[in-house]
Order: sequence, then structure tokens, then C-alpha cells
Amino acid sequence: MIRIEDLWKTYHMNGRSKVVARNMNATMPSRTAVALLGRNGAGKSTLMQMIAGTMTPDDGQVVSSGSISWPVGFAGCAHPQLTGLQNTRFVARVYGVDSDELVESVREFAELGQHFYLPVRSYSSGMKSRLAFGLSMGIHFDTYLVDEVTSVGDATFKRKSDEVFLERLQHSGMVMVSHSMQAVKRLCTEGAVLEDGNLTYYSDIDAAVDHYMEMVEKDKERKRRGGA
Repeated sequence: MIRIEDLWKTYHMNGRSKVVARNMNATMPSRTAVALLGRNGAGKSTLMQMIAGTMTPDDGQVVSSGSISWPVGFAGCAHPQLTGLQNTRFVARVYGVDSDELVESVREFAELGQHFYLPVRSYSSGMKSRLAFGLSMGIHFDTYLVDEVTSVGDATFKRKSDEVFLERLQHSGMVMVSHSMQAVKRLCTEGAVLEDGNLTYYSDIDAAVDHYMEMVEKDKERKRRGGA
């Protein structure tokens, strides 16, 4: 369970202020897949970071009853100077899981071959993503954070990634940011729409998608009128 309580966050840039969280309150149930929807720049990634605990709100708090992942597939979770193996052992120590088991899981899943023993700085972007996804799936979290990425690599690897990810969701919850309504409806059962610093929570994913699509249509109409 994730509970957002009286959350405030404001950015101050070039003499201007932008409120991305305005006294937000919401409860995301345990073992529930929740879509976080909103326009570009609405503050979705900021809210995800506050949920993850990597960003501090101006006021309020996020309370969780279980463990929360870093963003799934985030390639920046690996240190470039360390090898894939060293990164994996480091993550195992941080999260208190069996190092050898995580190494075996990531090595088999990421399909990096001998590159697993080379510094991450030598990896291609696809290899970094496979390592990051393997690390994310190698640890069982109560809630997974997903920011636009659910699988990487070729078609075969994507199928494998989807299978593992869907298996994790049988026992865990998820907060997912995506602009793909097809993916949202396939993976999520509930949703929250972020608009002008306000968060509206829906226990029905279709209602959340309808709200978001209304926003999209209004934006298109506004642009058409502006261009007329």
C-alpha cells in the first residue's frame, strides 16, 4: 500500500514558480497496478521520485507498507566504472538479498555474455537497459515503479521480459507512467490523473483513461483554435 498525504512540491525557475503537487492525497492499494497519467511536464516523474523516496517533497509525505523499486529499466541505476557483475553484487548488498542468487538471475536474464564481466561504460544502450531490467526483476519488490519502459531489446527478449514482469505483478503492485493507453489498459486496473498539480484517483482504469483522453482532446482543440 502507498499512501500520499498532503503532498506539496513546487519548482522555482527564472523567477517563476510551478506547482506540480498541490496538497495531493491518494491511497494506492497493495498488489494493484496503477497508471499515472498526465500531460508532458505535469510532474509525473517528480511524483514517481517522491514515491521512490529519491526526492523530498516541500510538505506532506508518502507512506508505504512495503518495499518500492527504483524505476524499472532505468539504465542509470548501474555505475559505469563497475562491471555488470560488480554492479549486481553491490545491488544485492544494498537490498539485502543473496548475492550469488542475484548474480545468477541477472547473468542468465540479461544475456550479456562476457560483457557481464566488463565495465558498464563499455556497454551499448541496449546492453545497459538489459542489465538494468535484469536487476529490477531479480529483486522481488512489493511495488514496482515503471516510467515508460517495460521491456527492451529484440522481439525475443521483449517477450521474455514481458513474461517475467507479468509474473512479478501476480504478487506485487505497480505504479506505471505511460503515454500508451493500450499498455495502460493491458497492465493496469486503477489509475490516477495528474493535472495542474492536482491528483484525481480512479478505482476504474477506464475512467482514468477517459479523463486523460478528454485532456488530450482539449489540448488538440486549443491548438487548432490557436492556429486558426
